[in-house]
Amino acid sequence: MSANKLRLPHLGSLWMLVAALGFGVMGALVKSGAQHFSNAELVFYRSVFGLVVIYAYIAHRKLPLRTPVIGMQVSRAFVGLISLALFFHAIAHLPLATAITLNYTSALFLAALTPFLLHEKPKPILLGAIALGFLGIMLLLRPSFSNQNMLAGALGLLSGFGASLAYVHVKQLGKLQEPDWRTVFYFTCISTIASGLWMLFDHFSAVSWQDLPLLLGLGVSATIGQLAMTRAYRTGNTLIVASLAYTTVIFATVLGVIFWQESLHASEYLAIGIIILSGVISVNTTPSQK
Repeated sequence: MSANKLRLPHLGSLWMLVAALGFGVMGALVKSGAQHFSNAELVFYRSVFGLVVIYAYIAHRKLPLRTPVIGMQVSRAFVGLISLALFFHAIAHLPLATAITLNYTSALFLAALTPFLLHEKPKPILLGAIALGFLGIMLLLRPSFSNQNMLAGALGLLSGFGASLAYVHVKQLGKLQEPDWRTVFYFTCISTIASGLWMLFDHFSAVSWQDLPLLLGLGVSATIGQLAMTRAYRTGNTLIVASLAYTTVIFATVLGVIFWQESLHASEYLAIGIIILSGVISVNTTPSQK
């Protein structure tokens, strides 16, 4: 009986598989929607759905929205928004597995930043994992830098760096006792407003009835992914959850093959494997910020 209880916390980690599938589907819908909608529009529709869901939760629970750290909330929101926009651009112009892998380099950037944030000397194995990861990035981006996808590759990598900065903001807000739901609200609210203004000055496509399943699916899959990821980190083992996050790349690879017949070179699959391996090692050796 006690053995079963010991295993229960790790069962919560499996929610990350649900999150990974949700984010993989979200990426596929972004890629499909990019054929008709602009980047600004896709960011807007992804954000506004999340805003409706989180505000409904806040209104039902009658939770307070006022925050003493509004400046940090706004900063986190804009960092996350920029990272999301770069990520969606990469998805539209690169194979789905490649774009998602570049975004998931956030673990490597975070591993590189954490020792400086904590003022600690990094472990040799962590330095080796970071070096291995960036070697994988160079291998993965090599085809992109030899054709018209050079910009998309660079922006995809930049989205990973932005995601790591957003995570640092979230950790800092957590230390200041800011609840997750409030951080999610400010992120989705500011992202909705900013992307809505961007959309008005950039491009607006009329939405037909045929587009609704795609846009609704984009919002639903992103929200499911966000909620499942939150539950995984809350109820599971943090290191296991962070490692399972890379299954998103596997789901994205399968979806890319099924819907777009995307075929990567053997060197690119090797690079993805190297990045995943280095990311998992980094997650398991990075000093935790308490």
